[in-house]
Amino acid sequence: MDDLRDKYLARIAGAGDEAALEALRVEAVGKKGEISLKMRELGRMTPEERQVEGPRLNALKDEINSALAAKKEALADAALDERLRAEWLDVTLPARTRRQGSIHPISQVTEEVTAIFADMGFAVAEGPQIDTDWYNFDALNIPSHHPARAEMDTFYMHRAEGDNRAPHVLRTHTSPVQIRHMEKHGAPCRIIAPGRVYRADYDQTHTPMFHQVEGLAIDRDISMAHLKWVLEAFFSAFFEVDGLKIRFRASHFPFTEPSAEVDIQCSWEGGQLRIGEGDGWLEVLGSGMVHPKVLQAGGVDPSEWQGFAFGMGIDRIAMLKYGIPDLRAFFDSDLRWLRHYGFAALDVPTLHGGLSR
Repeated sequence: MDDLRDKYLARIAGAGDEAALEALRVEAVGKKGEISLKMRELGRMTPEERQVEGPRLNALKDEINSALAAKKEALADAALDERLRAEWLDVTLPARTRRQGSIHPISQVTEEVTAIFADMGFAVAEGPQIDTDWYNFDALNIPSHHPARAEMDTFYMHRAEGDNRAPHVLRTHTSPVQIRHMEKHGAPCRIIAPGRVYRADYDQTHTPMFHQVEGLAIDRDISMAHLKWVLEAFFSAFFEVDGLKIRFRASHFPFTEPSAEVDIQCSWEGGQLRIGEGDGWLEVLGSGMVHPKVLQAGGVDPSEWQGFAFGMGIDRIAMLKYGIPDLRAFFDSDLRWLRHYGFAALDVPTLHGGLSR
């Protein structure tokens, strides 16, 4: 046994790679290895001999296995050291300018919108992108026969047979966030709710996933005049045009009463859109006074509180401000497009420093 021990320990110590080590393991302690065959010989020994040779063989087997494990770990450490030496990189080398990242226009415009409304006292509220149809439709006074609830317009989540829970949808607007905020915090409140929304539509000005920001302000004496001032202040700051004019057009939305479409002043001279000039008008959002049934759904008493709400597409106002012609390009992951329209990573929008540099 001493000869076996010395032989295998020496060969294990000299093994140059894991393949050679595995071959030694099989030769020594494998099913038909030398030490394994010695273990089988115990059956032919007398009980007295087994009491002496058994522990010696077990000790030898354990020692060989320990040596194999230690050598395997040493070989792995050596391989890692060699790999680290080969893959070494000086992280202090200067970065390549052409590989610097860009902020996506959607992210930038979301930050711009947030900065403007934060200056007016609006907090940011968030909610789930998958919600029940109650939050997405019923709580917003959208009746069951409304076209927006059709499967051709809304993405419904699959339900297993026998599942009696309320249907879930990919939210079609961020208005459910308003309901959830009222449920949790009550009134008064002043929030905006930016985020992804989903509708079954795809063309030059529509995509199945896009971005919206909706606003909600509730207090005891809020009126349409407050809504008009907020929107005038927002668009003047966003498009960086002092005194930008807006106009209200009567409309209808299930969740507001009265409701109004909002247009901003523009001109189309020479086929070029100029915001804040001329005598033309461009529709940009929908708004109105929150419907009493929506307040009730959010747990707010409409006899004591009232407020306004509005909603606009972040992608759309980004296209208007930065001259981006096709909405689909926002989601094409084209690095050339992003390098052209993207923003520097440290170009953080602020009102005092300027929203766009």
